[in-house]
Amino acid sequence: MNRRSPRPVSRRRPSARRRYAGLVGLLLLVLGLGVYLRYQRQLHRYARRAYASFTFSSLTGREKTPLLSGYSVHGIDVSSYQGTIDWKTVAEHDVRFAFIKASEGVTLRDARFRRNWREAQRAGIYRGAYHYFQPNYDGAKQANLFTRTVPLAVGDLPPVLDVEAPEFHDVAVMRRGVGTWLRLVERHYGVKPILYSNYSFYKRHLAGHFDDYPLWLAHYEVESPQLPPDKWIIWQHSDEAYVPGIRGTVDFNVFQGNFESLLALRIPAAGKSAPARLH
Repeated sequence: MNRRSPRPVSRRRPSARRRYAGLVGLLLLVLGLGVYLRYQRQLHRYARRAYASFTFSSLTGREKTPLLSGYSVHGIDVSSYQGTIDWKTVAEHDVRFAFIKASEGVTLRDARFRRNWREAQRAGIYRGAYHYFQPNYDGAKQANLFTRTVPLAVGDLPPVLDVEAPEFHDVAVMRRGVGTWLRLVERHYGVKPILYSNYSFYKRHLAGHFDDYPLWLAHYEVESPQLPPDKWIIWQHSDEAYVPGIRGTVDFNVFQGNFESLLALRIPAAGKSAPARLH
């Protein structure tokens, strides 16, 4: 019998298509790594919040985030998003003040405002109220909604305007609406409101325009706000904290000053004026 010699094994070079796919994969890997390195803080925040949402059903309402060191006066801000709050338990864990959402835009009243407003005071927590500003609606109508909703009285903290919604057509129109709200609310209650915003929005749209108003600054993932201390009075350092008495996350804040300075910030009795400086 004739035996055929074995065929030589062919050694084909990778096709151009395979080489191209490898280069694309490597490029995507490098781009992905670059995006991660640049936005890792934000990505970590999203991951933590997704995890918190996933594990919400297992929360007991007793979880606790450590207080931020270096500050003696701590507080929270809440809305109906936090559900039913056990204010007595909250007060037992060094929360001295709370700002409570009252209204938004020109028609929305927070469904839990009245209960939160009443129960926070009963628990001995100094309370304030805030309005979430919608920049494409009339500032006067928004001020009217807030003043018809919130019965601020002597001893309460000043009203707050939350300005951070990014969807607006004209920054000058937005600023005029903010200014209208601040003026009308100050005239109604006889006390200067506090302006709230996050760091990037404030720097881009508000800085230099409302410096006469006390600033409450939201700035996360930093050791301290990237504004001079004389520019702000309250720092919202986290929006994913846990406080016993609240099932789920809540915003955590510190007041720049001691407890006596916080008391001096409250709405004064008739005939008395608040101190010119708050620090």
